[in-house]
Order: sequence, then C-alpha cells, then structure tokens
Amino acid sequence: MRRVAHTIALSAVVALFLATASAARADSLLTDTFEDGNSNGWSKSGGSWSVVTDGSLVYRQSGTSADARTYTGTASWTDYSVRARVKPTGFNGSGRTAGVTARVQSGSAYYGLALSNAGRVELLKRSGGEPITLAVAATSVSIGTWYTLTLEAAGSTLRGYLNGTQVVTAVDGTFASGRAGLATSYASASFDDFSVSTGTVVEPTTPPTLPPTGPPTDPGAPPLGFASVNALGQSGTTGGAAGPTVTVGTAADFLTAIATPGPLTVRVSGVLTLPGPMHDVTSDKTIVGVGTASGLTGGGLNVGLPVSSATTPPADAVHNVIIRNLNFTGTPDDAINVQMFSHHVWIDHNDLSDGYDGLIDIKRGASYVTVSWNHTHDHTKNMLLGHDDSNGAQDIGYLKVTYHHNWFDRTPQRNPRVRFGEPVHVVNNYFVYNTDVGVACQANAGCVIEGNYFEDVEEPVSNSYAGPSGRCVARNNVFAGESGAPVCSGSVQEPSTYYSLPVEDPNGIKAAVTAGAGTFNLS
Repeated sequence: MRRVAHTIALSAVVALFLATASAARADSLLTDTFEDGNSNGWSKSGGSWSVVTDGSLVYRQSGTSADARTYTGTASWTDYSVRARVKPTGFNGSGRTAGVTARVQSGSAYYGLALSNAGRVELLKRSGGEPITLAVAATSVSIGTWYTLTLEAAGSTLRGYLNGTQVVTAVDGTFASGRAGLATSYASASFDDFSVSTGTVVEPTTPPTLPPTGPPTDPGAPPLGFASVNALGQSGTTGGAAGPTVTVGTAADFLTAIATPGPLTVRVSGVLTLPGPMHDVTSDKTIVGVGTASGLTGGGLNVGLPVSSATTPPADAVHNVIIRNLNFTGTPDDAINVQMFSHHVWIDHNDLSDGYDGLIDIKRGASYVTVSWNHTHDHTKNMLLGHDDSNGAQDIGYLKVTYHHNWFDRTPQRNPRVRFGEPVHVVNNYFVYNTDVGVACQANAGCVIEGNYFEDVEEPVSNSYAGPSGRCVARNNVFAGESGAPVCSGSVQEPSTYYSLPVEDPNGIKAAVTAGAGTFNLS
C-alpha cells in the first residue's frame, strides 16, 4: 500500500517525548509496502522492475547486466531519511551494489547508500558519471539475506545506517533536494517496506530508556483479559512462578534456559544477539528483561509446536508463558510468534521494532492470550491474529485474544489484522498515524473495539479491509485529528462472557499509554 502522508501537528509535550524515543519520530512523507501488488508512482531507469512474491509482496529488480534505478516522491523534498529493507539476490562481477537513494535529480544524479559484494556499505554520490565513494564501512554482505538501509540527508550532512546502527557519514552539498528511490549496479535485489520521513533520524545501537510505566508495574501482578481465564486445564497464566530463577547474559545460556522443561523464570541481562530466525519456548516460562534496556536482537521467540494440520489441541501444546520487559529489534522473521494451539500466553511491556515479518503474530489455533502495554514502532506489518483466510478448520473457536494499553506507533498496517477469532477484545489502546489501517477484522472474526484513542488514522477500524468480511462492534472510541470513521457491522460475543476488565475513559488513554507502554525499570 502506498500513501503520501498528511502533516501531523503534535503538541509540544508529545513532541518532546517522541524526540527521546528509539527511532525517528518525524512525519512520514511516503510509505510503500507493495502489498497493493503494483509500483504505481515509481519512475524507472534501466533494469527489470516488478512486484513479486517473496514471503510477502516485494519490489524486485531482476536484471544483472546494467545499472538500474527507480524513484518516487517529490523533487522539492529537502531534508529527509529514506529507508528500505534490501535483499541482494545476485551480483554480476565484483564491487557490485544494491541500495537506497536520496535527493534524486535523475537516473544519474543522486546520493546513495548501498551494500557491496566487496564486503562493505558504501555512501555514494552520482553526478552524471560513475559513482563517487564518499565513505565506506566494512560488513558482511550475503546473497539472500535481508538488510535494513537508512540514508539520511540533513543540510549537507549525509548519514548511513545499517540495521539501525550508523556506519558511515559524509558532508557534500551537491544536491539540495530531490526524490527518493532504489538502485542496483550490475546486481539483482528485492526491496520492501520503503519509507521516507522528515527530520533527523536517531537510530541508537542500544534500546531506549522509556519513562516508568503506568499500571501494572509489579512484576508479580497477574495479567488481565484472556490470559487470566481458567480454561483448557490451565488456571490463568503464571509462567515460571512455580520454579527457580536464572539470570542469563549470553545467547547460549538464554537458549538453554528457554528450552529447559518445567517452570523457570529467565531474567535477560543486556541485549543478547541470537542466531535467526526464531527459537522455541517451552511451557511454564517467564522471560523477563532486567532494567529498561535488556532484550533480543537477530532472532525471535516461537511459542508453539511445529506447524501441522491438526485441528484439535495436542496434549503437549505449549502453555503458560510470560514474555515481559524486553526490547526486540532486527528479527529476521517474527519477533514473537504464538502458534499451534498454544494457550495462556501473556506478552506485556515490551518494545518491538524493525523486524522482518510480524512483531507479534498469533495463529493456528492459539488462544487465551493477552497482549498488553507494548510499544511497537518503526515497522510495517505489525501484528497478525490468524494467518490465512483458508485456515478456519484450525482457528474457529480459538484465537481468543485481548489487546489492551498498547501503543501502535506509526505502524502502517496489521494493528492487528484479525481472522476467525471471537471474541477479540481491542480495548484502551493508542493508535497514531497508521497510514493503511488500524484494526482489520475479517474472515468472520468477531472483534469488540472499545475505549481506544485513534489519532490521524485514516481507516481506524474496518471489517471489510481485504478478503472475507468479519464482524465488529466499535464503541466509546476517540477519533482525533484526521481519523476516519469506523466501518463495522454484525454482532459479536461479549468479552465480559469470559472476564471482567474495566474500560477506561478513552480521552485519557493517549497520555496513559505513551507514559506507560514499553519497557520499565525492573531491577
């Protein structure tokens, strides 16, 4: 989906807080996830460009016999950052490149940040002839691997980021404005999640320290919503409370701990770099970060058995898992995946950003899950509940999930995208500038959406977003700024059939969630 953004007017207080958060908090000028199946609005110069399927829909340049460029946007853009995920798929010779471009004047005049098969990231300038190298940084570049490149142009200063870390910088005043785009030189590549934003990028190498949370901050407090319900032989969600506690500071120790049978609380100290893509979590586990800056990068968590065609819960379904107070970044698949009839899972007070696929996906018959007080940002395809329109045999009667007090922070789509689950309770969350859709309730799902604050969300709630329609009830929500109206119809089973959860005044939700979502200082 490609949309040029409207300008968002934020209050001074909110602007100050957002400036301290983990990544760019400026206005989006343009995003394109290519999920609409076309490349409308893009100009091409050389190469063979098309939208193809590579896990999801991506923009691919398949030729390797020449330079190839494509660009979009407005020639008057001046100071901005351009960001995309880039996967090289082939190099024809040595020193070949694929990357992003900024201040594009033409197919032969622009700045670029590119991955080179010479084993480096290159900050480039092209002005009519061969590219001029402005700065380089050594890195490993592999065919078939996704990388996130961000090129910032601010005045005459250029900065290049690889996977969220600044690696190169240079000063050059040749081009003051221009469009943004993608480029390859005798290389083929796939591109996805393209975005252009105003302002200065701040992409730290360590996760941010956020303000103390709103309630609950007690690490022993029980969950609310579906994770609190007694069902499927499990009495609420207690994680590893019945077992010992270990503190881990290495990836090896962490992976051993989460695979250990029996109740266990695993305290994560520092940022652990995991091998990708996802790692299995066994039943009766609490995984919790120490302080505000601990977390996982390079790999995510899978709560569930391997995928099968089973339509009833197996006796050994993973259950009773708590994931709290962790920073997730740079995951090559899902950050957190809950699947295959896993139940009683609580995902709470995490900061999640900059992953490959979903940040929190729940699917294949999983149920009795609460997703609360999480901050998601700098990511496009945010959360799925139910992975496919044809998976009703596994999902109908399951996928009972509560989403409360989450901050869906400029995440364009899947906030969440829901199939089959009923009831799905979306209550007291803050949605801001979700440029595609907020809550999408489809494939006969039943969603109750209440007490939320939507700000500048063009399509905040829809039961006809894509594919088969769902059913939804939207009540007592705030639609602020340039938010549209909800598109809802049908009747839905009430969440109060299962649990009691007081609905707070939506007018106070923005302040409460921005102050409380994300990690907190658990010593």
